[in-house]
Amino acid sequence: MSDTGRQSLTDKAGAALKPDSEKSTTEHIGDKFKGTSDSVASSMQPQSEKSTTQKMGDTMSSGNTNESLLDKAKNAMGMGNKD
Repeated sequence: MSDTGRQSLTDKAGAALKPDSEKSTTEHIGDKFKGTSDSVASSMQPQSEKSTTQKMGDTMSSGNTNESLLDKAKNAMGMGNKD
């Protein structure tokens, strides 16, 4: 389940798992549009209004590559280190 106006984690995973070589031009454009829309919605929505799964999804899809996925998930749930 996703928050209002947000792409579900299932939809994101489905788009990511299908190889680009198997996607039509329409699918490529749709993925780009949905990704951009979701990113904008993510930045506009306060953290306090996001579901736990949406926080985790946002954290994992963020550009910070210095954290492991486990650390990102912990931080999204408020269980990570507070630097």
